[in-house]
Amino acid sequence: MYELIPLPLSAGILAQYGGAEGLRKELAALGCQGVEAIWAGEPVPEEFPRSLAVGWHLTFFTDWLDLYREDRAMLEEKYGTLEEARRFYGGLGADYVLEVYRADLERARAMGAKYVVFHVSDVSIEEGYTYRWRHTAEEVIDTAAEVVNTLFQGAEGGPDLLLENLWWPGLTMTDPALTGRLLDRVDYPKKGLMLDTGHLMNANRDLTTQKEGVDYIHRMLDAHGSLCRYIRGLHFHQSLSGAYVRDHTGAVPSGLPRDSVEQYGVNYRHIQKIDRHQPWTVPEAASIVERLQPDYLTHELAADSPAARREATLRQRRELGGS
Repeated sequence: MYELIPLPLSAGILAQYGGAEGLRKELAALGCQGVEAIWAGEPVPEEFPRSLAVGWHLTFFTDWLDLYREDRAMLEEKYGTLEEARRFYGGLGADYVLEVYRADLERARAMGAKYVVFHVSDVSIEEGYTYRWRHTAEEVIDTAAEVVNTLFQGAEGGPDLLLENLWWPGLTMTDPALTGRLLDRVDYPKKGLMLDTGHLMNANRDLTTQKEGVDYIHRMLDAHGSLCRYIRGLHFHQSLSGAYVRDHTGAVPSGLPRDSVEQYGVNYRHIQKIDRHQPWTVPEAASIVERLQPDYLTHELAADSPAARREATLRQRRELGGS
């Protein structure tokens, strides 16, 4: 099993670790073998060791279904005009969405990543506050399968494709029928699942303790039965945010900025309060890893510095029997 940390591939982030050699030493100190990389919107630093990019989290739009369909009515409702939508996204339509994904998939292949992660979810800023969904899980799943089938058409080799759950419409890992629907529709021999434990906890706002979270995850795995064999990777963290969700969802806040970019910034902070990315600190969490025996485990923990990431990662690894 590869143990990894998430890392945006920017010159600034690499400099925080003291360059490539410093990153290697830090990973060794953490007991990790590499990173799950994500494109930082700039050229990948030349000094970044390609061998460390074990995984690659593909870029994603949280609210992409209407963009992909170029649904004029929905885009104008959200952004006022199509031009504003184009300004916010950088383009419009299926061809644009596929172009963005193809470019990032090529980066992953160039780095030699063993797997790539694809979010199967769709949520608008409005929905992130109201929790009233405009699209069904089936719509999101079927269209996501269409996208990945186009991207991987004819590909036999290449990286594993790991489909990640969230708590919005799409793949949630709470309904085996929907999980099976997605896997049935994706036509790529190296497909699998990336189970995000915190995202699964976010799907149940009644959880109040980490132990309850562990038990809930096991119940969902029990329900999935033989489908669990597709779980090749874990995004490992815990998230207990039910109280926040009950208090801060149901309606769009009155003070939300009108500008799309400013709205996104405010909404991002809201999402961070739902999706906590905190380390597991109970020994029962190890049972999830023991049960699934994943090929890849990413310690996907909230941290604003290498020192904070080190503290969180080592805390979590101790519960797994690491140093």
